[in-house]
Amino acid sequence: MEQHYTNLFELVEFLKDEATAVKHLEELRWKGNRACPHCGNVKTYALKSGKYKCADKDCDEQFTVKVGTIFEGSKVPLKKWFIAIYLLTSHKKGVSSHQLARDLKVTQKTAWFMLHRLRFAFSNGSFQLLGDDKIVELDETFVGGKNKNRHLNKKVKNSQGRSFKDKTPVLGMLERNGLLTAKVVENTSAKVMQPIIIENVKSKSIIMTDEWGGYNKLERIFSHSFVNHGAGQYVIGNVHTNSIEGFWSQLKRSIFGIYHSASRVHLQKYVDESVFRYNTRKVGEGERMEMMLSLANCRLKYHTLIRK
Repeated sequence: MEQHYTNLFELVEFLKDEATAVKHLEELRWKGNRACPHCGNVKTYALKSGKYKCADKDCDEQFTVKVGTIFEGSKVPLKKWFIAIYLLTSHKKGVSSHQLARDLKVTQKTAWFMLHRLRFAFSNGSFQLLGDDKIVELDETFVGGKNKNRHLNKKVKNSQGRSFKDKTPVLGMLERNGLLTAKVVENTSAKVMQPIIIENVKSKSIIMTDEWGGYNKLERIFSHSFVNHGAGQYVIGNVHTNSIEGFWSQLKRSIFGIYHSASRVHLQKYVDESVFRYNTRKVGEGERMEMMLSLANCRLKYHTLIRK
């Protein structure tokens, strides 16, 4: 497909009007093979209203390209949506709802909902890390404020180290020089983490971890090497977890630097956002945006987002 833009200026120039934005989304979603989003039938026809209709009499539904996507039900013009996608995916640490509201001339509430719809789309992609002698680094981190920075009456007792009383654990799996996936987990026990690892990492992978007991006995399935951080070991030959630890730094700079905090309920969405940016770090801005749009075939309603 022809690349129409490689930067924000070219994107704004390309999206002359709403009709152009709609046509572009149709190209990206249907790739010349329009299909009914209700039943999947490829026999459809255009109506004078600008909508389309399914030719299957059992379905007979009308639709637009927005139906069944993160854009469905939104009154925000597609041009503004495209600009929001560009800003969120190209800015290294993301963009806040307050900043997006100013950039797009929408309310902060609208910008907040738009950003969460986009993060919901990030979770629509899935992949399995490669095996066949590939090195996969495993590590966990804890997201939450530092106890020492809290007011005296808000400090949480016994929250040091790997405690998750006031923090949320996240498990990361990163193929060295390759792709990454990360999951919010209930705790860092072997019972919780190892099924996730087995699901996402192929058995021929060479896994590298620290000495945490949650990784014990993984050598039954994988080739497993580790460094003992507690003993001051951080690199032994090519055995280390520095790559995944670098991603944790990026994730936390995004959450604390741009968003300031993320609740347990929404944390996975913020993690998915950072994972997407990491996995597309080597592609151009326009290509990254089109990859994001390819994930947009899902819908998030407001009452679902706020759990009402």
